[in-house]
Amino acid sequence: MINLLVVDDQDLFRQGLATLLNLEDDLQVIGQASNGQEAMTLAGQLQPNVILMDVRMPICNGVEATRHIHQHYPWIRVLVLTTFDEDEYIWQSLQAGALGYLLKSTPSEQLANAIRSLQQGYSQLGPTIAPKVFAQVNPLIANNNQSDKLAELSQRERGILLLIGQGFSNREIASCLNLTEGTVKNHVTQVLSKLQLRDRTQAALWSKEHLPDS
Repeated sequence: MINLLVVDDQDLFRQGLATLLNLEDDLQVIGQASNGQEAMTLAGQLQPNVILMDVRMPICNGVEATRHIHQHYPWIRVLVLTTFDEDEYIWQSLQAGALGYLLKSTPSEQLANAIRSLQQGYSQLGPTIAPKVFAQVNPLIANNNQSDKLAELSQRERGILLLIGQGFSNREIASCLNLTEGTVKNHVTQVLSKLQLRDRTQAALWSKEHLPDS
């Protein structure tokens, strides 16, 4: 069972979404919050697996709440669900630690599947969101010699980076390459360091941009 916390200041939307998600056999909404401050409190009390986080809310917005939760409870996965697709909100949310960003117009079935994928460690970006993220990443790429960075990676590290871009978790990569999960984790750390990337989400984006088979 995947335990969820739904955070949104629109009561009717939040309650309706909770009702829809509770219809899924493997999803359970264990709490609701109307602002980021409540979300931070309930995250600590309820320890949900996944938080559906709105961006614009009173008292404390979703970006600040996401940053706090990611710092204090890094095992909780945050999926931003909002009506706003402005570049600033997207980038700030991902930098704060969100693993996904979807619009509220996403059909409930797709949202449920996105939650399941997020729980498994896969990043989730809506079809109109991904191009905006790449647009933010490209200027960073332009400022560095990416071919030189890629050359610094060993063949094993390139293979792992390719699998990250395809959405594989560390456990799945370990199984695929016949390695221990700890060894894969060490390789991922080296990849992030050599490419000067912050986290797995940026590594996946980098892989999709620079490794043609990802």
